[in-house]
Amino acid sequence: MEYRVKHREAKCREALQADFDAFDISEEFGFILEEPLTHLPEYYQVWMDLANNLAHLIESHKLRDLVHKMPVLSPHHLTSHRELRLAHLALGFITMGYVWQEGQHAPAQILPKALAWPYWMVSCRLGLPPILTYADSVLANWKLKDPTGDMEIGNMDLMFSFPGGETCRGFFMVSLLVEMAASSGIAGALEVMHAMKISDLVGIQKGLIRVTQSLKKMKETFQLMHNHVEATAFHGTLRIFVSGWRDNPMLPRGLLYEGVSTEPIFLSGGSAAQSSAIQCFDALLCIQHEGEAGAFLTRMRDYMLPPHRQLIETLSVCSSLRDFITACSSSDLCQAYNSCVSALVDLRNYHLNTVAKYVIVPGNKARSLGCPFRGVGTMLNSTGTGGSNLMVFLKSVRNSTEKALITERPTTSREAEM
Repeated sequence: MEYRVKHREAKCREALQADFDAFDISEEFGFILEEPLTHLPEYYQVWMDLANNLAHLIESHKLRDLVHKMPVLSPHHLTSHRELRLAHLALGFITMGYVWQEGQHAPAQILPKALAWPYWMVSCRLGLPPILTYADSVLANWKLKDPTGDMEIGNMDLMFSFPGGETCRGFFMVSLLVEMAASSGIAGALEVMHAMKISDLVGIQKGLIRVTQSLKKMKETFQLMHNHVEATAFHGTLRIFVSGWRDNPMLPRGLLYEGVSTEPIFLSGGSAAQSSAIQCFDALLCIQHEGEAGAFLTRMRDYMLPPHRQLIETLSVCSSLRDFITACSSSDLCQAYNSCVSALVDLRNYHLNTVAKYVIVPGNKARSLGCPFRGVGTMLNSTGTGGSNLMVFLKSVRNSTEKALITERPTTSREAEM
């Protein structure tokens, strides 16, 4: 008996490791890029110089002039995945800085070829769009101050920054740590998926408990945002630099990528909706987002790396966990599932309240005072950086999550006797 248990556990570990490799994730880091590079080959030093000094160049209004002087560099000297990720990150930061250097009233309409063409080529190789994504600014934009130290906020720094000082650093670092907290939940989701294939009720329950613990840790970590991000600085300075050019009143005609297309391109800015982790939990728990919210979340998968997108799709096409639990009439399993859904509801409620604090309240205050910020001002007050109607979207996905809760069927006296 003991041998069979150990053999089954070993097979489970092998299957999980195969999944980690196939979907380019790890049990410790989840979707986060491990040990990102900090340097590119010397040939690309002009990109790194601009990205490393970006906040100063934006604030001194020098970035656009320097981009205009850039040579058109071939991306073909980038040979590894990590080099491509660093190039995409650097070019993404430069692009956002270039477009929004002069604030909401004078966004760039055309991205120069020296920036647009290599950015497009790097994006094609990675399977990402040529705009700064969550996969860039959160998952790949970090380094340790002390390489021998722990991955905690005091020992971490950004690779590249926008204007906003500690608020910029805090926003991206806390988001990264929330993703770190999600990593064990992703492993738990895979455990549930494998346990479902063999109707292993204990394995399903253990996996769900692991996901629930992870979601609670994510919410706990998210609370660090209030210690490191100041609302006025976020709304008035930082937020515009993660705004895209789709469904954006400031760039209603999109952005023309010179040397790439003769027509403007429409792309959404970075958004928490681009978090592969959250969409994985939705897929696992069979949470159905309908209408515009569902369409928006599906579109946000185009802003994820292909292997991460594939994991969501794999979880989505598996046998319905919710139907399985409803059919098997296990009270313990039903409770584990509902606890998991409730933890996701709590996380979404907390996100909704945080958005109100950092976006809606300062935006309303600015409008009432008639003092527009240097950055977004009031134009994106109700619109997310990804282009969604912010509070409507967040309330919709929260409500859809609540609807997934299973109402346990009361046990009859006859069943109790059995």
